Amino acid sequence: MVRFENNIHKYKIIITMKKAIILPLLFSFLLAVSQNIIAIHADQGKTIINKNIYGNFAEHLGHGIYGGFYVGDTNKTIPNTDGVRNDVIAALRKMKIPMLRWPGGCFADTYHWKDGVGPKDKRPKMVNTWWGGVTEDNSFGTHNFLNLCEDLGAEPYISGNVGSGTVQELSQWLQYVNFDGVSPMSDWRRQNGRDKPWRVQYWGLGNEAWGCGGNMTAEYYANVFRRYATFMTNWIKGGHLYRIASGASDDDYHWTEVMMRDIPHNLLDGIGLHHYSIIDWNNKSSATKFTEQEYFATMKSALQMEELVTKHSAIMDKYDPGKKIALAVDEWGGWYDVEPGTNPGFLYQQNTMRDAMIAGTTLNIFNNHADRVRMANLAQTINVLQAVILTNKEKIILTPTYHVMEMYNVHQNATLLPLKLTTDDYKVGNEELPSLSASASKDSEGVVHISITNINAHTQEGITINIDGMNCNKVTGRILSSAKLQDDNTFEDPDKIEPKRFTGASLKDNVITLKMPPFSVVVLTLK
Repeated sequence: MVRFENNIHKYKIIITMKKAIILPLLFSFLLAVSQNIIAIHADQGKTIINKNIYGNFAEHLGHGIYGGFYVGDTNKTIPNTDGVRNDVIAALRKMKIPMLRWPGGCFADTYHWKDGVGPKDKRPKMVNTWWGGVTEDNSFGTHNFLNLCEDLGAEPYISGNVGSGTVQELSQWLQYVNFDGVSPMSDWRRQNGRDKPWRVQYWGLGNEAWGCGGNMTAEYYANVFRRYATFMTNWIKGGHLYRIASGASDDDYHWTEVMMRDIPHNLLDGIGLHHYSIIDWNNKSSATKFTEQEYFATMKSALQMEELVTKHSAIMDKYDPGKKIALAVDEWGGWYDVEPGTNPGFLYQQNTMRDAMIAGTTLNIFNNHADRVRMANLAQTINVLQAVILTNKEKIILTPTYHVMEMYNVHQNATLLPLKLTTDDYKVGNEELPSLSASASKDSEGVVHISITNINAHTQEGITINIDGMNCNKVTGRILSSAKLQDDNTFEDPDKIEPKRFTGASLKDNVITLKMPPFSVVVLTLK
């Protein structure tokens, strides 16, 4: 009897020991099976997400300006204000566009601003040598652009002509739009119908100086920048003039090194960076008829933005540990073959759920690097590349990219919240990418927003979100999804893809659980 009791005691000890070993192993196994965990510290935010991260880019390219924004002030069939479409203005206001870059792009270094002011019947025509070889009449110029920005409540970002222009030409442009006193340029502005200056703060000194802006070396361009910047007088009373250097293409880290090393920092406020999500410059995919392999390759290129921003920022940190100089990603987006039957020089492409995935992941990257990335400009706003709007005469489409930017505008000028993301992988062949990307912020009223993108083409992803630093009482959400990756909004079916209410998130004890469909974007609101 005693022996039996002793054996029972021994077996209890063994079972207890096994539990102590098995339970942690079981927990580790469950974590290994489902890796989608987000931890957010709602009381540790310090960095403001600059609203200008959500900027756009409008170049004189194809039907981006003419037929996109501008239909002419004599047009009686399309409602407009001074020639700019009213439906475009309404859509961009809803999207809360914070900044617009103009007139290029490659076009900027061939553009002479004086040709685009004064009586329209006296403006000289020009040939757009970069984009299609078409003749333009300069009917859309400085006044049109800056008045448009005023109507939108957006900051204008002017790219000055450094490639074929002169120091005098750029300094006179600056005086024309910003000087409130008596001078030849401000007097001319008044003669052309504008009394008060526009107070343009953001100026790019050339575009892609390493390529279409002059094929310069980094060292040569640094000296060109110094010369131009010296003669850019700050006429903005109580404001600051931001001089932004033409930045690197992709992983040209030498370019950024030279800009930071050779340009005096009192002349430099930002450095650009251009990166397009593209499979192969010589073998681009169709915008709508792409395979999963092509989708995966495009997303691989898009996610490279994380590495580019990290490494360019590290170089800037070496020379500017206080992070006074901004990294401005002033061209980004997907680049595919043009739509069949359209002018190859007009870069017109459709916009699918693949583009929504590019937008969602890229904006999450920018948010999470908001300490250095303080400006970005999607290429482009209307009818060109990864556009947020497509137009066809009186018709208009809001693209999946538009809807992502509208959903994400809750992050503008909010406080970035640090988060840790553990995610499953999306695998195609022998390659893999993280299925999820995420960012979070807290706005001025204490409301927390979490944006999550699931790029996996097949798998519904279950996610657990742990929140600390606040008491969560309610979670709501919006979702952008569709049946096929290749789905798009067309002029025949313009509302096929649009945000809907998301009811799949549950909240208990500051833990949110949800399931995201394949290739979808969700933005959650926590109160």
